[in-house]
Amino acid sequence: MEVIKGLWDFFQNQVLGMKWLNELIGKVLTLFGLDVNSKIGGSVQFFIYDMIKIMVLLGVLIFIISYIQSFFPPERTKKILGRFHGIGANIIAALLGTVTPFCSCSSIPLFIGFTSAGLPLGVTFSFLISSPMVDLGSLVLLMSIFGWRVAIVYVILGLVIAVLGGTLIEKLHMESQIEDFIRRGKNIDLPQKELTKKDRCKYAWEQVMETAKKVFPYVIIGVGIGAFIHNWIPEEMVVKALGTGNPFGVFIATVCGVPMYADIFGCIPIAEALLAKGARLGVVLSFMMAVTTLSLPSMIMLKKAIKPKLLGLFIGICTVGIIIVGYAFNAFQYLLI
Repeated sequence: MEVIKGLWDFFQNQVLGMKWLNELIGKVLTLFGLDVNSKIGGSVQFFIYDMIKIMVLLGVLIFIISYIQSFFPPERTKKILGRFHGIGANIIAALLGTVTPFCSCSSIPLFIGFTSAGLPLGVTFSFLISSPMVDLGSLVLLMSIFGWRVAIVYVILGLVIAVLGGTLIEKLHMESQIEDFIRRGKNIDLPQKELTKKDRCKYAWEQVMETAKKVFPYVIIGVGIGAFIHNWIPEEMVVKALGTGNPFGVFIATVCGVPMYADIFGCIPIAEALLAKGARLGVVLSFMMAVTTLSLPSMIMLKKAIKPKLLGLFIGICTVGIIIVGYAFNAFQYLLI
């Protein structure tokens, strides 16, 4: 067991966490006369290290996930979902959401297509909730920062929110709250070309380049904010606002996350810095869930597809679920880290 634990710690710290890279950057900066123990030097080290680490992980993860995703084009996904009924369909939809695009704005067009195709509304909402919140990339990235226990529990609870949220919407029969142009939409089944391994690799690489260009500005912003928090914000301030002493930390983090637009890659450096400064685990994860699931731009896009009553219900379900998850993580933080 000790050998297995040692191998896992090496994989988590040196492969996923790239601690060797942080040490290397620190040595290089020191050679150039920069004191990495100062605020400025520490900020530069954090920025360079997190930028390289996230972009490398991003490239590898997107390639692997996009290769998997090439087996599930929208038409095939729709056919898979159409075979299931009841809560089983919600579970499958939530699971399929984990191998689809990385942000809520990318998921909404698929949600519209599935709804136009006649799939049950609750099923499409389970997909819409899970897709940005618990993709496979988030599992690996969370594992690199918080460890495997936190990553797995985060994904499981995210899937639970997606399944329960979609099931509740289905039970409330909210079909009339879908905009007419979607309900009248016609779905055309196009024959799917069988891709070769070369085609799938080409598709995966194209997704790497496209996603990297799209998220790079947000990674820059996220790492910049993380570096500022890590080296310039007093620890006492973070602990007071988001630590054990503030029972409303989860609410604050959830509300602060909504106006932002980012994906899991942009959230990680901010979450990492907040946790290092003494923020509670549940607070940090609530912030990440709010940013990836309820960002203001994605809500504006979704408003074009559904009416205010259903939009409000969707936001309410996600918000309540995120807050419950946040307090659950706070309660069991010391068992998970």
